[in-house]
Amino acid sequence: METIQLSIDESLLAEVQQATAALKMTPSDFMKVALERALRQREIIEMELRDAKAYADNPQRPEEIEEWEDEQYWDD
Repeated sequence: METIQLSIDESLLAEVQQATAALKMTPSDFMKVALERALRQREIIEMELRDAKAYADNPQRPEEIEEWEDEQYWDD
């Protein structure tokens, strides 16, 4: 395990302190969870960009979409 030094502004530190107290977590454990979630979010963003590129490179044809048009109707 490695120890790092982190600089954050006072308002963010106050929020972290409130969150860790409410969750009964140490600041270290809170930061680990936050970093893990941020990295997962990065992976999701990368997948979304890949999907967008794939659809841009190979757009759907109208006949591929027609069968789903009736599914878009929402009855009041």
